[in-house]
Amino acid sequence: MEILIPAWVDGVLQPVEKLAAHQRGLRHLAVSVFVMDQSRILLQQRALGKYHTPGLWANTCCTHPAWREDPAACAERRLKEELGIGGLTLRHRGQLEYRADVGGGMIEHEVVDVFIAQAAADLPRTLNPDEVRAARWVELDMLRREIATEPESFTPWLRIYLAKHAEAIFGSNGPPTRDRDEN
Repeated sequence: MEILIPAWVDGVLQPVEKLAAHQRGLRHLAVSVFVMDQSRILLQQRALGKYHTPGLWANTCCTHPAWREDPAACAERRLKEELGIGGLTLRHRGQLEYRADVGGGMIEHEVVDVFIAQAAADLPRTLNPDEVRAARWVELDMLRREIATEPESFTPWLRIYLAKHAEAIFGSNGPPTRDRDEN
């Protein structure tokens, strides 16, 4: 099935087939979601059948909106499709950009709308095996240590997010907690 995503070609945003956008290294729109339980992040391990970065650990959900799809609607849709998670309140944390080699001659050059949501650790989820191999909760500080010792186990974008964009995503005081969100 051909998936058309918003990508810039000759300076104009237009629909481009997702695989072609990665093969050509085109700058394109994306969405990333971090589901949190206090200071713990729900990570997903990408399915082994993914055409790039299979088996690597990533943030809760990372995807591309379809052509003309609202980023928040995309985030909600893909949380449901990939992890069976619904009903969370997503908070937009801004937009960031990165470029990374993801192997196989492919480049992710993304302009990413980042969302964060708080959830309980016992959040019901049903993993879609075509998308997600496993999921686990990890403390942010432990995740940083794991990335430092085993960077090859994590997607390039997750490493970039934590190295260069953690404050924009989580705030200067670390991840938001339910208590801070309610104030």
